[in-house]
Amino acid sequence: MGETREPDRSAERREMLEWHLEARGIRDRRVLEAMAHVPRELFVPAAAAAEAYADSPLAIGHGQTISQPYIVALTAEAARIGPGDRVLEVGTGSGYAAAVYAAMGAEVWSIEYVPELAQDARRALTAAGFASVGVVTGDGTLGLPERAPFDAILAAAAGPDIPGPWIEQLTDGGRIVMPLERHAGWQQLVRVTRLGDDVTMDDLGAVRFVPLRGAHGTG
Repeated sequence: MGETREPDRSAERREMLEWHLEARGIRDRRVLEAMAHVPRELFVPAAAAAEAYADSPLAIGHGQTISQPYIVALTAEAARIGPGDRVLEVGTGSGYAAAVYAAMGAEVWSIEYVPELAQDARRALTAAGFASVGVVTGDGTLGLPERAPFDAILAAAAGPDIPGPWIEQLTDGGRIVMPLERHAGWQQLVRVTRLGDDVTMDDLGAVRFVPLRGAHGTG
């Protein structure tokens, strides 16, 4: 008997780009090209592969989710990631967003709080051709000082405030994109830009993420 071949989902990927990203205002060609390149189906449980390109979060176990494609695209676009940028992702989850950032030409380091998810993400990243992404297990709210400074720090979990260590580990002109808990049931995605000793903050809209765990998170 021959090997079972996985379905070709390239048409679904193109529909995702057209209907879920471009139609909703994503304009950065580097983001769109990266998301056209990364096989999202490799980063979701096998039973959910048919839903990989739906614009909705999907459960990946341990109470965590893979973010909907639009949110990944919005985060990448807001972070203004460029080739050669050093990017820290907090909350590896499935590894999909880290793959997108790497496909944009960034050097990506990612921190995952749950060891089992970190292990699964490493396998998925390798299978998708992104073994260069560094995945470590630990408290992402502390950043990754041994790899700092970073041009962008991107969080896939919501905390009460911007962790101080992240500001310290940013380059001058560096960006943080993360969801902030404003009150129960409501979060705001923000972009913080470091300009010398000052920071500016831009509101990117209402979102819903899992809680940020760690010393500077929700516990």
